[in-house]
Amino acid sequence: MLAVDSGGSGLRCALARAGGGTAVAERTSREPVRTGPGGIDAEHLLGQLLPAVGELLKETGADEVGAACVGAAGMATLGGELRERLPAALREAFGVRRLALAADAVTAYAGALGVRPGVVVAAGTGLIALGTDAGTGWRRVDGWGHLLGDCGSGAWIGRAGLEAAMRAHDGRPGGSGALLERLEAVFGPAAGMPGRLYPRTDRAAVLASFAPQVARCAAGGDAVADRVLREAAGHLLAAAAAARTGPAGGDVAFTGGLLKLGEPLLGPLREQAPELLPGARLVAPEGDPLHGAVRIAVSLACDGPALPSDPALLTVH
Repeated sequence: MLAVDSGGSGLRCALARAGGGTAVAERTSREPVRTGPGGIDAEHLLGQLLPAVGELLKETGADEVGAACVGAAGMATLGGELRERLPAALREAFGVRRLALAADAVTAYAGALGVRPGVVVAAGTGLIALGTDAGTGWRRVDGWGHLLGDCGSGAWIGRAGLEAAMRAHDGRPGGSGALLERLEAVFGPAAGMPGRLYPRTDRAAVLASFAPQVARCAAGGDAVADRVLREAAGHLLAAAAAARTGPAGGDVAFTGGLLKLGEPLLGPLREQAPELLPGARLVAPEGDPLHGAVRIAVSLACDGPALPSDPALLTVH
């Protein structure tokens, strides 16, 4: 079985054996798949994926792939070209007979909880929450990008921290001298920040890169930074609550790189959970999105229980 995870940090792929849920061989490319006028660039993805899978097949002694799952960031809104190109390309190259094309939020869900009901909040540079009863469909919350949403994400935290730094620079209320010091240590003089940020095409990533500095200041006792992270934790919990598909309760997992901020974020998350997410059982994620893609591919191959299909989030070919 073939599993693929394509995201902002590059492309990973793995082979797993039917009947199991563990990858037996993996390859990683640090080059993110490009996005063009037609959405996610299928040619660029295949140019990285096909040679990597060929190497994996040689390494494991396998001669074909029965089922596969490709999870990609942007699949929900930018995956049209992938849906057109990948089924035939993977069938011709490796004999793939069943293929699942999934948004990275779905593979994050499957990695964290498996094929069962619950809610998963995937938080990194952006943020999206998915809930399902594993039967009738998905409930999606946020994931609207750093201008319209992604509340509580790395980009949201970084932007709030940079705003507080600029307030301190101006002498306005709500500023933080500690955050201003970190801004100038990382980016240079505060007055030049607009010129360094606004022309960038990767503004969300630049904003998110400041989130660890906000956590550092919060851990050091800065009240403004602490308030930013408490508000972020509230947004994460609100997204999880809105993604529930049934009555209060059930398993909820938080996953993604944002959790690496540690206790300055996780402490407020635990403290606010009883009020903002009553009855929920907070569980540690079992695995990452690549593990989730493995689980979906194995489920396809074995005709096991499946997650709900959705035209944007999860399609099976």
